[in-house]
Amino acid sequence: MRLRSIPPSAWIGIAGIVLALVCAVFAPWIAPYGEREIVGDIWQPVGGDFLLGTDNLGRDLLSRLIFGARTTIFVAMSATLLSFSLGMILSFTAAVVRGWTDQALSRLNDLLMSVPTLIFALVVLAVLPQEMWILILVMAVLDSTRVFRLGRAVAVDIAVMDFVEAARLRGEGTVWIIFREILPNALSPLLAEFGMRFAFAVLFLSTLSFLGLGIQPPAADWGGMVKDNKDGIIFGIPAALIPGGAIAALAICVNLVVDWLLNRTSSLKGGRG
Repeated sequence: MRLRSIPPSAWIGIAGIVLALVCAVFAPWIAPYGEREIVGDIWQPVGGDFLLGTDNLGRDLLSRLIFGARTTIFVAMSATLLSFSLGMILSFTAAVVRGWTDQALSRLNDLLMSVPTLIFALVVLAVLPQEMWILILVMAVLDSTRVFRLGRAVAVDIAVMDFVEAARLRGEGTVWIIFREILPNALSPLLAEFGMRFAFAVLFLSTLSFLGLGIQPPAADWGGMVKDNKDGIIFGIPAALIPGGAIAALAICVNLVVDWLLNRTSSLKGGRG
């Protein structure tokens, strides 16, 4: 792949993602103040000692934004990786085995998708303990239903191709067919879907945090920062708009990269042999 072939929109997306990752990885070293440190009065204006001002408790908003990148990206990425692992394994198994296995998994997936995602998450998270791993697990299970639908649609088309039939005639097992025949030929659409699912996970996590069932204070995450500072909008204070802009910017950057990947790859690469 030549760097010159990458369009400007993709470069913008890549730059935004890299910036967010740098903030997430090096947050303790690049943040001016601590994540929970109160350093000034409430809702101090932008500029001066505080580049983005302070929040509703007098904490530096820039520092909270940087630390929030770490929490938001970690939870969203963990949930996306787990949802893809679960969704792909189950969808490919359904497509290869077929019969009652396919019917049972598909109907279970339809049942989960019939329940509104946000309502399902709110009910479950309101009952279970407020732990990060539980939040990641709930997000992953809900998101895996979308991955299952796409993965099964792609795998069913690949499973009837000649090179898969040849593998069956050679006596290859289900695991071999899934990981050596179907998965390499389904990577293009799944890679693009991974980017979109990650962007959705960021937005979904921010929604849950805004409603009080996501990342719990005093830990910083972008959705929780919007919730903490939403009352300042009435007084013309932009403290809630800054993390909201960060959420939107990251989602847009991810989608710009996904669009580029979709444009340069086809749905199927063709069989291995």
